[in-house]
Amino acid sequence: MITSESVARKAAVAGIFYPGTKNQLQAEVANLLHGAPVADDDGSLVALIVPHAGYAYSGATAAKAFALMNGRTIDVCILVGPSHQEYFQGVSVYPGSAYMTPLGRIDIDTDLRDAVLGGSSVVHASLEGHRSEHSLEVQIPFLQSVLPNVKILPLVMGDQHAELCLALGETLASAARNLNVVLVASSDLSHFYTASVARKKDREVIALIEQYNVRELMNRLDTASCEACGGGPIAAVMTAAHLLGAHRASIVHACNSGDVTGETHRVVGYCSAALWKKT
Repeated sequence: MITSESVARKAAVAGIFYPGTKNQLQAEVANLLHGAPVADDDGSLVALIVPHAGYAYSGATAAKAFALMNGRTIDVCILVGPSHQEYFQGVSVYPGSAYMTPLGRIDIDTDLRDAVLGGSSVVHASLEGHRSEHSLEVQIPFLQSVLPNVKILPLVMGDQHAELCLALGETLASAARNLNVVLVASSDLSHFYTASVARKKDREVIALIEQYNVRELMNRLDTASCEACGGGPIAAVMTAAHLLGAHRASIVHACNSGDVTGETHRVVGYCSAALWKKT
């Protein structure tokens, strides 16, 4: 008998956001990771913030952050992304056994999932937000390349109000406190402004990440003075990382789609960042 817990989520955007065959995807990810920065020596990596557009646009920015995982002992990666396709209340965690990409399967940490579900009223096991969502899926080939044996906990936020972000961050920190874990927030920045306007808006988000000012980031996102489609995941992951000991943030890379395509009249902003604690 097949149950929801035994079902692996099939790739939904392979061949659209990233290459659709194993060989092409391996080559693309290897190329993106090539020459990325070595790990920061001044601390232990707690979390990453990475973009989730097609690899042609934001893949290099994401790769520069994922390369920081190389050589580290990480048992599980908690992925938090926004829902682009479905609206629902709270946060959904995938109820099945794994996510799939052309590189194969990546297993879900069911013990950690049980701990999160048991310790939170805002997280529920559901297919909502996972069926066709790309924000988590595009991160997984990078994980499969830098951490072949890592497990994941995939969470999608159906809404992103401040109280939910705080509650999710506290839940994740509590559940992951004794694990070798890295959290990943999936988010692009501003959408469809001219490059000059986008850079101004994106600098606000980037500065607040560097300052580790979660509350002000949420305030400015609420008032639309700056934009991030995964602002909620960023805030939740920064909250959890702080509770797990992160004391500083470093911006790894920032750009917009116009820097890649040369078309500057209507761009999407991207940045990647790392959150660190002292060792």
